[in-house]
Amino acid sequence: MKRPKMILFDYGGTILREPDCDFLRGERAVFEHVVKNPRGLTPEDMSRFETRLYREWDAARKLGFEPGELQPLRFKYEFNEIELDVSLAEAENILWDNASPLTEDCRTPHILEALDALRRSGVRSGVVSNIGWSAAALRRRIDLLLPDNGFEFVIASCAYGIRKPDRRLFDLALRKAQLPPEDVWFCGDTFETDIVGAAAAGLTPVFYAPGGDPREGEAPQHAVITDLEQLVEMIG
Repeated sequence: MKRPKMILFDYGGTILREPDCDFLRGERAVFEHVVKNPRGLTPEDMSRFETRLYREWDAARKLGFEPGELQPLRFKYEFNEIELDVSLAEAENILWDNASPLTEDCRTPHILEALDALRRSGVRSGVVSNIGWSAAALRRRIDLLLPDNGFEFVIASCAYGIRKPDRRLFDLALRKAQLPPEDVWFCGDTFETDIVGAAAAGLTPVFYAPGGDPREGEAPQHAVITDLEQLVEMIG
């Protein structure tokens, strides 16, 4: 494999995890900022309301479209005439921070060491994620949990309305990096989106499969790692 000038990472399950996610807990934290609630609704009511919205929008995700978290947040509060004493962007952070607390358990094993090694070796890095949280919220979470990460940019799919494996997200990252695809690796833990999509865009796919590669021998061709330390070993 050609030594990369840049490695792009998936977010969820690759650089960070959310092992203890509870959206009702997040909704309860947001409700501490409610200043108007004429219908007397509860966090449980609002959590069920948003769950219904997400189920309806799953069909769009299956077709390759990516709705954003800010859309259901705005709709559910405005529709139910609930007002908050914080902005919508702040409510998004409160919801996420409390639904999935910012703890060391969120870091995938050896991610800090791997990112430090990449910086020292001069290999650039960035993130391309299928996610409904806004790019600002995603960047904030990454920076809080992975300080000094060195990521040049963080792409959240919902900002563009499309999802991996749509190659346009990978092409966008290449434009931002000002690099040809043969100089870039993509490391992700989901075969159908990360590996298939990266290969279609001409990047070198690296499948992060801590439990082993169940897709071994399947096209597209890809490298496999079971630990992020191996990524550093691969670049030499």
